[in-house]
Amino acid sequence: MSENNGGYKFLGGWRGLRELLPNNSGAFSLVFASLKNYNFRLYFGGQCISLIGTWMQQIAMSWLVYRLTGSVFLLATVTFMAQIPILVATPWMSVFVDRFDRRNLLILTQSMSMVQALLMAVLTLTGLIEVWHIMALSLLIGLINALDNPTRQSFYPSLVPKDKLSNAIALNSAVINGSRLIGPAVGGVLIGMLGEGICFLLNGISYVAVIAALLMMRLTPGKVRTVKQNVWEDMREGFQYVAGNMPIRTLLLLMSAISFFGLPLMTFIPAYVKTILEGESELLGLLLSCIGVGSFSAALYLAARKSVLGLGKVVMLSGVLLGVGLSVMSFVTIPWVAAVLCLPVGFTIIATVASINTLLQTLSGEDKRGRVMGYMAMAFTGMAPVGSIILGAVEKFVGLQMIILLSGVCCFISSLIFEHYRPVVRKYARPVYIEKGIIKEIAMGIDSTEEQQF
Repeated sequence: MSENNGGYKFLGGWRGLRELLPNNSGAFSLVFASLKNYNFRLYFGGQCISLIGTWMQQIAMSWLVYRLTGSVFLLATVTFMAQIPILVATPWMSVFVDRFDRRNLLILTQSMSMVQALLMAVLTLTGLIEVWHIMALSLLIGLINALDNPTRQSFYPSLVPKDKLSNAIALNSAVINGSRLIGPAVGGVLIGMLGEGICFLLNGISYVAVIAALLMMRLTPGKVRTVKQNVWEDMREGFQYVAGNMPIRTLLLLMSAISFFGLPLMTFIPAYVKTILEGESELLGLLLSCIGVGSFSAALYLAARKSVLGLGKVVMLSGVLLGVGLSVMSFVTIPWVAAVLCLPVGFTIIATVASINTLLQTLSGEDKRGRVMGYMAMAFTGMAPVGSIILGAVEKFVGLQMIILLSGVCCFISSLIFEHYRPVVRKYARPVYIEKGIIKEIAMGIDSTEEQQF
């Protein structure tokens, strides 16, 4: 193809394509660059296996609770028990991450998670399982995850060089969303054929892959940091920074609203399938997989963006569409229509949450970023179980369809309120973008309108 023909401008030129595919390295070698590292390759493989088991357990636990009780409130309570420790205990658990070897901590948390899954399997397969067992074991896995999450996030720099760190994190996100497609579908089929207990058993076995990978890694022993800080002073300073920063405060409030009203859908889906769609576990697996497809698509869309410019508008549009999708979903009683609707719902949830996450990371000062992301975790992880348990309690009086409709309307209104304040947020964000050199991209012609700056 000649560089002078009409297709040159449309394709960006053959020379531009060659830059994307340098020498013998194809696009895939660029996307999976981190897998060239032995340690990350082990970790990646273990995660691929273990996360499928994790999603199988989640769908099995939700289905089991609703099968035993028929109560949306108890379904929400179990979710609350599994997630609220992450909100309460993570700030304290993270202290241990800087005082002990992180690989050993991960081996500990993965081993404890395996024990939890196997206990669920034994109790379910023997027919001894009761709701209080599920609640207690849900609380246990929540406490385990409160230590596992910060350890895992801080472990990546030990696995790859600094220039591959972002690629490693992106690949891990892809694994999470990819397993979300497979795990619920496989779990739904297995529940229908063999019962919930087999899902718990397979999840317990899947942790062997991660533990083996951790043991096989060749890591340079790192220095254990013993720096002690005034925790309360740091917390006060972080709160004042968040409360006094208009863009960050606004984004966190929207994140709280979306988490409170939008994310409980994942908790209520088993009840939605059984009472409104009159389906079984296979349909539950299908709907969760459709949400996973939408989420994975959103992750690819955001990964393809070259700049944070315009993400504020993405946040607003995604929140509005999420509200519309949930509102329409509340009236749907046809399974295939519900499955189709789950695609945009999954897309808009991830597009909203991930975009807010990116904006918070961009707008935060380097010395305050950790505490800002802590508040982000509280807004995202903490508000979801609170929303689930409150909406689950209200559902007894108004019905599940009305709860889903209410959630959609509140997401819609929250996003419109954010749109009302977005010009002001853009005004406050502009100096930060200039300071960090992001606005320079506008001068280069990538985006010349003020509207697209936020």
